[in-house]
Formats: sequence, C-alpha cells, structure tokens
Amino acid sequence: MLLMKLSRPVTSMSLWACCRGNQVLQKPQILSITQGLFNLDVRTLSSLQYCSKSTILTGPNTLPSHTLALGLQPRRTAATEGTGWYEGLADSAPVHLTEQLLISAQQMTGLPWWASIICTTLALRTAITLPLGVYQMIIIAKVEALQVEIADLAKRLSYEISVRAKQKNWSEKTCRYHFKKNMRRLVSDLYVRDNCHPFKASVLVWVQLPMWVCLSLALRNLSTGACHSPTDLQGELAVGGALWFSDLTLPDSTWIIPVSLGLINLLIVEIFALRQLQAPKFQKYVTNFIRGISVVMIPIAATVPSSMALYWLGSSCVGLGHNLLLRSPRFRKLCRIPPVRSDSDTPYKDIVAAFVSKYLK
Repeated sequence: MLLMKLSRPVTSMSLWACCRGNQVLQKPQILSITQGLFNLDVRTLSSLQYCSKSTILTGPNTLPSHTLALGLQPRRTAATEGTGWYEGLADSAPVHLTEQLLISAQQMTGLPWWASIICTTLALRTAITLPLGVYQMIIIAKVEALQVEIADLAKRLSYEISVRAKQKNWSEKTCRYHFKKNMRRLVSDLYVRDNCHPFKASVLVWVQLPMWVCLSLALRNLSTGACHSPTDLQGELAVGGALWFSDLTLPDSTWIIPVSLGLINLLIVEIFALRQLQAPKFQKYVTNFIRGISVVMIPIAATVPSSMALYWLGSSCVGLGHNLLLRSPRFRKLCRIPPVRSDSDTPYKDIVAAFVSKYLK
C-alpha cells in the first residue's frame, strides 16, 4: 500500500533548488518521486550550479549538497582529461619502453650520454633499418626488372583490344576502359608471381618513422623530466654532453647541430634525386616537399634539447652511410640484390659527377 502511494504522481510537490535571502531562484516541477531523480530539466541544473557558488551553503571549494543528494557527478572538461595528443603520445607505453632501453644501454656501456645516444642510434638503425633497406632494394630491383615484361604485355594487349574493338564496334572510351582493366590484372599477376608488390617497399618507412618518434620523445622526457620520467637522469644529462653542447637538456645555442642536421638531410635528398635526372612530375613534387621538411627541421632542432637534436643528427648520418652502402656493388652482391639496368660499377664517381654537372657547372 505504501509502495503504491509512493509511485503516484505528486503534483503539488516542488523542489526548492536554491534560495538567497527571501528571493526564490527556481522552483522546478517534479512529476513523480521515481522520476524526480532523473528528469531534471536544464533550468534545474543551472540553479544547482548557482547553488554551488554559494559559500554559505557549501563553501567555496566543495560540491553542493543538492548535487550529492541527487547523485550527480561533476562534469570533466577537456582541460582536466589531459593536455593534448602530444603529451598523451609522450606518456605512452612504447615511449616509456624506449626510455628504459636508452637507460639500460647507457648503464651497460658506461659511456657518457652523448656517446651512448650515438651508439644506440647506430646499433638500432644497423640492426633494424639496414635489413629493411636491403629488402626495399630487392623489391625495387624486382619491380624494375619487370618493366620490360610489362611493356611487352602492354603491346600485345593493345593489339588484342584493337582487334576486339573492330569485331564489336567499341568506342575509344570502351577500348581504353578494357585496356586499363586488363592491364591492372596482368601487372598484379606479375607482382604476385615474383612476390614484389611495390607497397612492400614502403615497409622501411612504417618501421623507421615510429622508431624515430619514440626515441625522440623518450629523450625529450629524460631531458625535461616530463611524463613521470626519472628526475635524477636529468642531472646526468645536464653534464653528459661534450664540446659546445655540454648540457644535453638545453637547446644548442650555437646552431651547429641544427644546421648540420639540415645539410645532411638535404644531401640525402639530393643523392636520391640524382639517380633519376628525368624524374616524373609527381616525384619532383615529393622531392621538393622533402627538401622543405629538411629546411624546416633546422629551427625545430634549435628549440629542442640537445639530446634530441644530437639523436636526429646521428640518425641522419647513419642513414646517409646506409644509402651509400646500398650503392656499393660488392654489398649488393653480398645481400643478393638482383642486378638492374641502372646499376653502375662506379656509383660513387657517378654521384660526384652528377652533382658537379648539376650544381657547379
């Protein structure tokens, strides 16, 4: 009986949300006791928020009693959830694992931090990215070797399409459609046959870029003590530099490391561009875009801790060495990279000659 009475609509009942002196601020109506805890309208919630500002009822830094009584929870804003995607990435598990890798490498070798950063960079890039670079060159060599066969298939397919077009009175648009459709199928079959889809050549980028980001953010955390990194290591990095960059936690004020980084990156881009003097238009756009990134990295490297800039410079130097090593005929033969028509017995002389003819004459 009592339960039936409680479930009846209460028409005369009202909730006094907040009072200040003798002035009534809000009287929201509640349809029933069971709905009263959930069917508060916007005016009710606004009045409860007004009550939270009253220091007489709740104090300046406490939640209002009406909010707690109704089971309402304070709403979290974006500012309380986090400071952004960059800090979230810097505080991620892969970055913290990379921090432990850097710390372990320095403790095992006993080298100063600047030498440990360079040696770790050399070890990681040689153990991970160099084999992937060899695999990339194998895929590129196979794709280049298929171009002759693809050209022959295109000629035969074009002849067959022209014959079929005369039989069925196809228009030029229909002929072009059937040629492209069948050509894509034939080329895809060749890639499957030789296991050399061009997308496989991009695996180096998908591995190298995350590794570069994780190492950069790990060194940033260790240098600044951010994201729960050990604070005692910040003092070690402050005295772990050499020459003009004795403090690895501060940016390089001389700009020697940033400018060297930009020059090395531009040199890598130019060596790649000199391989094809008559490159397609799209490849020229990509090359110019990478040139722009190389220039933009100079002022960025001048604003980050020297440990990060030193890692970037070391990584670029190792990358330059790997690119030159992959041009060596002996190394290519050792890695069983298939020979292609663009190979040269004197690749380094060819690079110097192309550079001189393009920029010094």
